[in-house]
Amino acid sequence: MSSYSKVMISPHIHSGRSTARIMADVLIALIPATVAGMVIFGERSLFVILVCVLCSMGFEALFNLITKREQTVGDLSAAVTGLLLALNLNATTPLWQCAVGSLFAIIVVKCLFGGIGQNLVNPAIAARVFMVVAFTSLVQPAFPVDSVATATPLSAHEMPSFMDLFLGNYGGAIGETCSAALLLGGIYLLIRRVITWHIPAAFMGTVFLFSFFMEGFNAYEALTMVLAGGVLIGALFMATDYTTTPPTAGGKLVFGLGCGLITCLIRYFGVYPEGVSFAILFMNILTPYISRWTRRKTFTEGGKCL
Repeated sequence: MSSYSKVMISPHIHSGRSTARIMADVLIALIPATVAGMVIFGERSLFVILVCVLCSMGFEALFNLITKREQTVGDLSAAVTGLLLALNLNATTPLWQCAVGSLFAIIVVKCLFGGIGQNLVNPAIAARVFMVVAFTSLVQPAFPVDSVATATPLSAHEMPSFMDLFLGNYGGAIGETCSAALLLGGIYLLIRRVITWHIPAAFMGTVFLFSFFMEGFNAYEALTMVLAGGVLIGALFMATDYTTTPPTAGGKLVFGLGCGLITCLIRYFGVYPEGVSFAILFMNILTPYISRWTRRKTFTEGGKCL
């Protein structure tokens, strides 16, 4: 028997789960937040969701058809991107803007970089930041429904009560208001092992601690800063994207800490009332460096067995 072992690039073991299965789990996990958004903001939110999802899937299919590539719509990644984008938009967002955002997410951020697994940043996050910069309607008051506040809580003078934040009885993006629905979906992803606890815990924990000090050591106010805005949907569904986050546990913790820190810096000192999307986008860009700094040593690194 040879004294040398052949070392091959990972992965070495297949979990048996396909991309379509993972994306289906994400879609299932987003059902509570989607339903809650439609209940809170009415039928207008349904149109936003349908346009984003259908346009995302349609643009990917069209791109593959024009470039003569294998159709990838069946892996459901485009559907996930479209739904996440929709849930990060206000119910009053013009439908043509939803279509433009979907085009940017799928064609510019995803397909032109080689498709799923090749994009440098999260497509839905990049599209939302693009839309915030390009269209002022995204930073205007959210869709008013009955007792729902007409402005996002982070831009209002008075924060909603804890129960309102937990149940989503306030204004904001379609999928970010109901904390109960988001937590339910996050628990599902953890049970299914689609995500790990590292990024959500580091992200939300950092926001809580930073806000705790900024709010005069008030734990209640710090908790409301975690529940308000896009922290939960960002930490559980956006910052946990496989492609744009570090693969190691240590890297994930650093990534989540960075997201939470930048979010709070923008919230407290920036011109935008919310900073989750910008924070995740910035940390996506740093992911290759974080991965390199936190990578594990390979078995034969340096020509020696370790």
